[in-house]
Amino acid sequence: MPPRTTPTEQQKRLGSELRRIRTVAGMSAEFAAGLLGVDRGKISNIESGVRGINADRLRTLACNCDVTDEAYVEALITMAQVSTGWWERYRGILPQGLLDIAETESNAARMRGANTVHVPGMLQTSEQAMAIFRAAVPALPEHEVALRLALRSERQQVITGDTAIPYVAVIHEAALRMQFGGTDVARAQLGYLLEVSERDSVTVLVLPFAHGAFPGAGQTVVYIEGPVSQLDTVQVDSSHGPTFLHAEGQLAKYRAQLDLLEGLALPPEQSRDFIRELARQL
Repeated sequence: MPPRTTPTEQQKRLGSELRRIRTVAGMSAEFAAGLLGVDRGKISNIESGVRGINADRLRTLACNCDVTDEAYVEALITMAQVSTGWWERYRGILPQGLLDIAETESNAARMRGANTVHVPGMLQTSEQAMAIFRAAVPALPEHEVALRLALRSERQQVITGDTAIPYVAVIHEAALRMQFGGTDVARAQLGYLLEVSERDSVTVLVLPFAHGAFPGAGQTVVYIEGPVSQLDTVQVDSSHGPTFLHAEGQLAKYRAQLDLLEGLALPPEQSRDFIRELARQL
């Protein structure tokens, strides 16, 4: 397989998993190279995501590292296959991080998230998303705003399409009261939340101001469950793009945080009532 100049997040994640498998087993890179019939440099490149690995070599490595979880090995083999998903249409015209989000979501089995400043992107109307994109500094050119809207729309199919996965969104009252795009856009956004929350695949939980302090205040976080638990990923947003976390301690921390937030939030029907009242006030 030829080397890659810019590996995707999924390719880098595969490499980190293979490195973890090797190091936990106490296997040196030199031994792994001899085992797989490649030179030492290729092991480094495989583990950094710069080079791929075929299914036979991956199975050989897993077997010799005493990895007995077949579901995990098969998930790694699937991850190792060259991805040609719909997001590839945007490669070279939108930032890599946005494509990494789309690819990671497309491989998810379930997603959970928490937002305190704006409605989750997965649940935004085009009008609200446009208002948020246009508030970027420096300002985005209109053609890039249009591209981001198109990408966002396709990403949303993960939770609203024919093969929708379960999605749980904790949304703070502050995010619901923000009027990105003005009153009419905000009212329509609340209406859409009510509509989409009726889907079997979507659960919207509101965290009111009155419920006080909560963990992760001010942070946007999405917990993306992989095909097996070892391949779960946390995505944290920032002004410079997404950060992906997958160390065991990090995953445990954010699972616990989301468990607490979901427990603090209003249940689904009360959340819908809360949203209806906010919309009535606009």
